[in-house]
Amino acid sequence: MSNEVTLAADIGGTHIRAAMVDSLGNISHEQRIEAHLSGNNCSEADLIHTLSTLFQGMLEQHPEIQAIGMGFPGFFIGNTGILAASPNLPQLHDVPLASQLSQHLSLPVMVQNDALCAAMGEYRFGAGKGQSNLLHITLGTGVGGGLILNNMPYTGEGGMAMEFGHLRTSYSDNSRLCGCGGYGCVEAYASATALISQYFEHTGTSSTPRDIYALACQGDIFPKQLFEQAGKHLGRAIAEAVKLLDVRTITISGGLIGAWPILEPAIKASLDTNLIPPLKGKVNVLASSLQDHAGLLGAAALTSLEV
Repeated sequence: MSNEVTLAADIGGTHIRAAMVDSLGNISHEQRIEAHLSGNNCSEADLIHTLSTLFQGMLEQHPEIQAIGMGFPGFFIGNTGILAASPNLPQLHDVPLASQLSQHLSLPVMVQNDALCAAMGEYRFGAGKGQSNLLHITLGTGVGGGLILNNMPYTGEGGMAMEFGHLRTSYSDNSRLCGCGGYGCVEAYASATALISQYFEHTGTSSTPRDIYALACQGDIFPKQLFEQAGKHLGRAIAEAVKLLDVRTITISGGLIGAWPILEPAIKASLDTNLIPPLKGKVNVLASSLQDHAGLLGAAALTSLEV
């Protein structure tokens, strides 16, 4: 197999990460660019212009690039590259994102949901390597999910499969409100946004998940309880997904896995409690082995026929 070079990009609401990735998973010339691609003021034309301008600059510097793969926070119709909808850009619907970028840049362009790209990266190069089936969870500002079934990424009929963050894990009268408008979603307990919000409600102090975790490590009870609660809800949600899909390998990436020493035992205890007996002890929950590169590597894998 030739060592082809792909321009891979991981798109966020305020930042874009881009890098060159070869078919062996080697990353080079990584860049992080500020770009505000969220809200009601970003039109379809604005989106295409911003992305094509960014990519064109990198293509001019690296003519060896043969294709572009991109993870984007939105719902895509199968592998068509058509953006059905995006929480970050609520006014955009059915945008042929891949084909428009391909026309502007004269290269093949593949684009898929960012969490599914992270799943592909973990499956191809990380902790899920060698598995035929994989559920990947991203813990960041929100909670996302991506699914690999029988060695292929699974998108669902309308691109909305594995909205893991919106599995409901609390049914009490005081279940927390989620950004989706529902109550009791795992994202309302196990995302960075949720941790920051709950810490502020309890202490009146604004803080970051990193600092909250540092306090937990110093013996502060409430910060430790927040991470344990997050792990409890993640374990419940994983158990429901496993009972539905019988997937035995779960990988987790994102900024919050810095708190893995607290999260892991809480996740596994909750998972074991909520699984049916034949599945107990048969599900592996693993932290990502790719640091924060799962999304980029998965975006690059989009352009390969191997995934």
